[in-house]
Amino acid sequence: MKKKVLSILLACAMTLSLAACGNTGGNAPAAPAGTDAGDAATPGESVASELTDGKFAETRHITVEVYDRNNDGGSDPTNNVYTDYIKKGMLEKHNVEVEFVAIPRWTETDEINTQLAAGTAPDVCVTYSYPTIKSYADMDAIIDMRPYIDNYKSELPNLWNWLGETNLYWNSDLEDGTTWAIEAKLANMNRVVTFIRKDWLDKLGLKEPTTKEEFHDVLVAFKENADTLLGADANKMVPYSVSYDVGWRAATLIESFLDPNMSDKEYYVNGFDDRKICQNGTKEGVKLLNQWYNEGLLWKDFYLYGSGDATEDDMMKAGYVGAFTHNWDYPWRNGEDSIAANLKRLVGDDAKYIAIDPFEDKNGGHNKFLAGPIDRKIFFPSTNDEPLASMLYLDFISSPEVIEFLQVGEEGVTHEVLEDGGYSIIAATGDAIQNSGMNIDYTITCNGLNLTTEDLTKKSLAHTYAGIDPQDILDADKIAKTDTRIGINVNVGDIEAESGAGDTLTAKRDTCFDNAVKAPVADFDATWEAGLSDYLSSGGQDIIDERTAKWDAVYSSENIR
Repeated sequence: MKKKVLSILLACAMTLSLAACGNTGGNAPAAPAGTDAGDAATPGESVASELTDGKFAETRHITVEVYDRNNDGGSDPTNNVYTDYIKKGMLEKHNVEVEFVAIPRWTETDEINTQLAAGTAPDVCVTYSYPTIKSYADMDAIIDMRPYIDNYKSELPNLWNWLGETNLYWNSDLEDGTTWAIEAKLANMNRVVTFIRKDWLDKLGLKEPTTKEEFHDVLVAFKENADTLLGADANKMVPYSVSYDVGWRAATLIESFLDPNMSDKEYYVNGFDDRKICQNGTKEGVKLLNQWYNEGLLWKDFYLYGSGDATEDDMMKAGYVGAFTHNWDYPWRNGEDSIAANLKRLVGDDAKYIAIDPFEDKNGGHNKFLAGPIDRKIFFPSTNDEPLASMLYLDFISSPEVIEFLQVGEEGVTHEVLEDGGYSIIAATGDAIQNSGMNIDYTITCNGLNLTTEDLTKKSLAHTYAGIDPQDILDADKIAKTDTRIGINVNVGDIEAESGAGDTLTAKRDTCFDNAVKAPVADFDATWEAGLSDYLSSGGQDIIDERTAKWDAVYSSENIR
């Protein structure tokens, strides 16, 4: 009941926000904050005068960010089958030319910062960090999207049908309605899963572990039987691998130490960092990793290789890693260069990873804390002089038919049609290669398989990855959806302490996790506390304090879960 009351309050807050913004639809955009009403667009500059059947009379040009993942053997991210499809469709439907701009995936925040400062950022930008976007807004470097969302609603049916008020208004300011970014939608809420070498379990006569203790015992068995499992490469054995990003890569283990019934307030106040460094229970999860590290069960050099480095993946592909935790479909991504494909080629047909769920919480369940149905954040720089054309771009790529083509491609080239009508993905070559899973670098409003019908999506999910046993995919999907808790949208206005703190806190968070995991057992507590203290004193505590105060100002205590 309390959760229901909180949800009602959130909905009311959103309604008030909409009313304050004068959500009249159909009219020209309202004047940006800080301008005179006389400077705003007039009714004579309405949608009707700019568009005829959704098309501009004169050709418009926009630039769109696309990640360059530097995939070996991948396609050119700015020039391939999918970019051609989008360019042709946008020109035919809206008379808008689209130019893609490659941004390095692993340094995208730094690159976009540089381009925003230089006034050269793409018209349509995307990032995973909302605090970063808020920093841009505070510098007047981006556009308030709210007038275009509201007043061009009739021209954006696909965007509204797909994202709806929830994702379009997720970041809207409670007081003035400003919306500096819209949230892409997670079609599949799956997050991370633990994988283990099925062939190693079979070779040693071991069962799939279902508890932390059983998982530990299996890791010990892998280590003690390295000669049997790897022969001459026994010294390369890594029973369990994590990366420098411990908070993500050990998420399900760490979250098993969190209280499954913690209040929404506690989860929100301490949860500004999705690696959960400040949540009660995280320290205990990292402490267990520290023990395993000192037993020689973790990758010894995990902390040396940063974002985008391929060393760990290469170890998995070569067959040296017994288990790891990662994105729910990670072993099967990247087609013929996937971990699964390489493992099969190098080790044998029986070599593969399967999903397991071994980290029990205090209630015997398997905690998996999820954010809301949000994903990447899409925003427009202030140098974008074609905001309507940019909104029409977002509408175009949110069309069910466009999402489906971008995700599964052309029949006979990237997919085959099964007897039940579902799609089975086949390995693509050349310009048809997708550089990201389900082409999420182009479906920037959608993350997760989302075909034109729910039935088609269900039939196709198990066949999404070429050459993979469909049951392995279904098992991982089921585990990822077990015992999940989906976060609510807590809208208490801007948290000023978060502005500009993202990069600094991220670096200190990773350092805290890494140093604590690799510390001698006797030094763990001191190492963790020193790292956490540095994190909190560098802005983390200010965020917690401000979140607490603003939560209390909006939601009364009796409405907390």
